Amino acid sequence: MSKAKISDRLLNTEEAARFLRVSEASIRRWSDAGRLPSRRIGGRRERRFREVDLLAYLGGAEASPAGGGAFRADVNVGGVPLPLHSHLATFYNTDAGRLRLTLPFFVDGIRAGQPCFLAAALDVVDIYVRSLRSEGVDIDSAMERGTFVAVPGGPGTTVHGALDFWEQQFSPARASGQTVIRVVGEMSSERKLFSSDAEMMNYEAAFNMLSHRFPIVTLCQYDVREFDGETIFQAIRVHPDLFGLHLGSFLN
Repeated sequence: MSKAKISDRLLNTEEAARFLRVSEASIRRWSDAGRLPSRRIGGRRERRFREVDLLAYLGGAEASPAGGGAFRADVNVGGVPLPLHSHLATFYNTDAGRLRLTLPFFVDGIRAGQPCFLAAALDVVDIYVRSLRSEGVDIDSAMERGTFVAVPGGPGTTVHGALDFWEQQFSPARASGQTVIRVVGEMSSERKLFSSDAEMMNYEAAFNMLSHRFPIVTLCQYDVREFDGETIFQAIRVHPDLFGLHLGSFLN
């Protein structure tokens, strides 16, 4: 018997979740919704997934609003046009530097009616709200409409929990026809949710897969006054979208 090709291999739910680095609950939800093809086998009708289908789901292109071809949109960050699915680390060492990239990033998004998400501690959320208001943004209306969503508790305390949270936030936005979603994560706030900085880096690496499946541009902000050199090095490593760009553009 010839050896099965990797694209023909069938994985169970646990193996599929490990393959995509998401939770089993996400796999079942995508399968039930018909977004992730699966087969039912045996008397218990257990799910099985082909690796080729998992890879296609991971790398699938976003459909254009007209349904023809792939939709691409550039989002300007610090004068650099970024394509959808960009997941970047940005670095700052002053309070003013925190807002140099992210404030105009949010202002442009809110005014364009695009969903904007901020994962940060309450005191940091307050800084953003005050700063957006000073830029003339009707932030109260934006929050009422869901155009600006603060996540003061953070997305979760585990890698799978955090990814599931974002999945549940991004899916309705995409289903409603949104073609650009903007996300800022203040990592000094988010690190407090994880058991270690290493676990936070695992989350950052896994988020790369999520970013390929939704029309998002994500800025993960690192206050270098609060992280050691090893963590900053790892932050650069797990954000490979930085490698083709001028890193200096994202130092504040």
